[in-house]
Amino acid sequence: MDSVPFGVSRLDSLIGGGAPSGSVVLLASESGAGGREFLYTSTIINAIAGVDDDLFELHYGSLKETAATPPEVHYVSFTTDEAYLTRQMNFTMDDELVERATEHIEFADFSREYFHPSPVPREWYLGEASALRDLGAGGKHDDVLEAFGTYLSDHAAGNLVVVDSVTDLVAADADQLSWNEIALLVKGLNKASHRWGGLILLLVNRETLDDAELGLLKDATSGTFLFEWEAGGSKRARTMVVQEFRGVLSQLEDENIVQFETEIHDGGFDISDVRKIR
Repeated sequence: MDSVPFGVSRLDSLIGGGAPSGSVVLLASESGAGGREFLYTSTIINAIAGVDDDLFELHYGSLKETAATPPEVHYVSFTTDEAYLTRQMNFTMDDELVERATEHIEFADFSREYFHPSPVPREWYLGEASALRDLGAGGKHDDVLEAFGTYLSDHAAGNLVVVDSVTDLVAADADQLSWNEIALLVKGLNKASHRWGGLILLLVNRETLDDAELGLLKDATSGTFLFEWEAGGSKRARTMVVQEFRGVLSQLEDENIVQFETEIHDGGFDISDVRKIR
C-alpha cells in the first residue's frame, strides 16, 4: 500500500488518501479538543472496512486508488480494557458502527504491567485480589515498555496500531519509567515503522507535556496533529493543525491550507471547514 487512510474522509482526500505507509503520527490534544475522537474514528473506520462494506461506504465513501485499509487493527491501552473502551466509543459514534467494527479490532490491555509496580490494589485493575502465590512474583512481570515493544514487533507490520496513550507513560512513577525511556522508545518505533509499513497513531494530552518534551516527541515521529480549542464569537470551536508531517505537509501548503475546523457526530471525528491563507 502507498498510504493508509486515517478514516476521516475529507482529510484523507486532501492528502492523497491518507498517511504514507510506515508513518508514526502523534496526536497532541488539549482535553476534549478532538484528539481521542480522532483516534476512535481512525480505529472504527479502518476496522469496519474489514467486516461491512456497506457501512464503510456510508460513513467514509471510496478509497483513493493509492490507499488501502490495513488487514488488522490493534488498539493498545496501558490502563483499561476492551469493555470500557467500547463503551467510550459508543458515546462518540453510532452504536451499530461500533458494534460491527469491534469484531475486527484486537484490543491489547497492558494494565497488569503498567500498574503492577505501583501501590494500586490488584483488584482495581485485574478484578481480583492478590493471592499468596503472588507475594513473591513482583519481579516476574514484564516491564510495560518491554511488553509494549514485543507486542508491536509481533503485530504492527502492515497494520494500524493506535496507542492510548503516551500520557499514561508520562504519568507513570519515575521509578518505573523515565522520560528518556519514553522518548527513546518513540524514536525506535519511528525507525522500525519504516520497515513495518502500516500506520501507528500515538495519542498524548498536550497539557501534560512542557514545550521541550512535546518537541522531542514531534521530532521522533513522522508527523504531528495538534488539536486545540479556539474561542471566538459566542462559542468555542475545535481546531486541528497538521504539523511536521513529512510527505504530507507540502500537499497542504500547496493548497494554502493552514488549519481545520472540526466537529464530532455519530460518524465520529470530521472536518467541518478548511481555513486557508488569505
